[in-house]
Amino acid sequence: MTQFSNFAIRLLMYAALNGERPSAVPEVARAYRISYDHLKKAAAELCRRGYLETVRGRNGGFRLARQPAEIRIGEVIRQTEGESALVECFAPQTNTCPLLDVCRLRIALQEALAAFFAVLDQYTLADLVRAPQQLAPLLGLDPEAGRRRTTPGKAGETPA
Repeated sequence: MTQFSNFAIRLLMYAALNGERPSAVPEVARAYRISYDHLKKAAAELCRRGYLETVRGRNGGFRLARQPAEIRIGEVIRQTEGESALVECFAPQTNTCPLLDVCRLRIALQEALAAFFAVLDQYTLADLVRAPQQLAPLLGLDPEAGRRRTTPGKAGETPA
């Protein structure tokens, strides 16, 4: 898994734990002690894909656009990983391996990758933040903040 996907999942977890309150990329970067620039790119991609929504205004930022239970981890990883090939033979346009037609390693790796995503598809964001009393304080958040509204608002809408 790439660092980009790792950061994307961390952003989603932070937003889920922060509940209705908008989160800002600099505060998330400080909480996780990771690169602001990388997080900013991941946040933009998650907004573009509809996982996060932006909140305008002085205390704006981003928050979840969907309920945590609706966000499958396997789906997020597939989208943030893109079309990168696990090994050369997975990308026919650049493959130079002469064993392609008879290679058993390729088959084994395809099965392993399918199993990897099958497991991740069993988990949602809600599963990852199931223990807010333990997780939120580690990020400097209020564990009670994770209470979510029943329907997501529109992008740019401020919380009531």
